[in-house]
Amino acid sequence: MVVIRLARGGSKKRPFYNIVVANSRQRRDGRFIERVGFYNPVASGAAEKLRVEQDRVSYWIGVGAQLSPTVARLVGEAKTAAVAA
Repeated sequence: MVVIRLARGGSKKRPFYNIVVANSRQRRDGRFIERVGFYNPVASGAAEKLRVEQDRVSYWIGVGAQLSPTVARLVGEAKTAAVAA
């Protein structure tokens, strides 16, 4: 099964997450098919906190990919931010 989930990066106490499309059998930070965005929970100032390529996410959902609960929340936030802007 293909899932859209977070892959952790960054250093200790400074997390950075890539939103990736991956096979569910791969490790969390392992091989992935495509990177479709990122999430930086500790962004401050002018740093961008969240970026999601909505067209690629909708494509992968259309071909059967499942969203993890956290990614579903982040995609929803990105949609509302895009509508508000």
